[in-house]
Amino acid sequence: MSMAGNLRKVTGLGRVGGLRKVARLARRRPRVDLSHPARSPLGSSVVNCVTYQDGVRVPGCADLVDAVEKVRKTGEGFVWLGLHEPTDREFAGIAELFDLHPLAVEDAVEAHQRPKVERYGETLFAVFKTVCYVEHEKLTATSEVVDTGEIMVFVGEEFVITVRHGRHGSLGPLREGLEADPQQLAKGPAAVLHAIADHVVDDYLNVTDAVQADIDQVETDVFSENGARADPGRIYQMKRELLELKRAVVPLARPVEDLATRPIRVVDPEIQAYFRDVLDHLMRAKDQIAAFDELLNSILQAHLAQVTVAQNEDMRKITAWAAVIAVPTMVCGVYGMNFDHMPELHWRFGYPLVMSVMAAACFALYRGFRRNGWL
Repeated sequence: MSMAGNLRKVTGLGRVGGLRKVARLARRRPRVDLSHPARSPLGSSVVNCVTYQDGVRVPGCADLVDAVEKVRKTGEGFVWLGLHEPTDREFAGIAELFDLHPLAVEDAVEAHQRPKVERYGETLFAVFKTVCYVEHEKLTATSEVVDTGEIMVFVGEEFVITVRHGRHGSLGPLREGLEADPQQLAKGPAAVLHAIADHVVDDYLNVTDAVQADIDQVETDVFSENGARADPGRIYQMKRELLELKRAVVPLARPVEDLATRPIRVVDPEIQAYFRDVLDHLMRAKDQIAAFDELLNSILQAHLAQVTVAQNEDMRKITAWAAVIAVPTMVCGVYGMNFDHMPELHWRFGYPLVMSVMAAACFALYRGFRRNGWL
């Protein structure tokens, strides 16, 4: 039986005994590194499963059930299990092994959840919205600027389970960074939760900085010489993308504040100090998004005002030219009534005189409108 088949059974069986049996079979082959930015190369939702003791990674491909039982028996270390978009069947055995609440399991599998932190008995369940800036050569009315995903985290005294949804937000670099700092990792699962929160919030700041560059470009285009002809669809698109970013950042403020201030059993008071730093960065991102929203509203209003001014200028030009044309039209209308007795009708110089009067009147009107800025 292949190792890929073994892993599928680990994430698909509902009984602990089945988990133990399949995990033993997995040990018959050399360990395969499952760190992957998306799904496991073996086709399973399992990205990685590692045991840590005193902040140090325990080498070898250990049996998941044995590792959990050993940690529970000795009271030392914890297990970090990483998943990517698991199905109900794949998550069933894991939920039973770690005694996860059905409501939290449903949220973790279904995704599309609002950022939150909930406690189910001795387990803490946190939901983070991840964001990623989508590179583009030129901002258009259909450009995708912000891509979102989700990371769900189950935190217990002896385990951390991360469930990731979306095409980005890989925790591989985060895991490597934590392993390079054993002193911090030795503080337990709460340290992993803090690292994930800090990583997510740092991405918020990076995305807001990139979005600011797009907003600055839109602002420059709108207030340029031909700003009235700028595409307003770009402004609406930026507001829609900013709304996606706002949905990820704003609801997270209250949960992070709870993690930083409220006593929670699985979060050590020493770790809460780190969450206060995360909260500070989160509030900075929140304030930036609020400022961007107001700025985009101002840019949109300014653009609409520019369009109105441009239309008024066009109307003034049309009106001025209509007034200029009205003079010869009036004269021609008078002398086109075909009366027998009209002044200068049969005079030799009547035609040149009328043409000269019309030209002089039109030129005077043109100069007057030109001087007043209407033409």
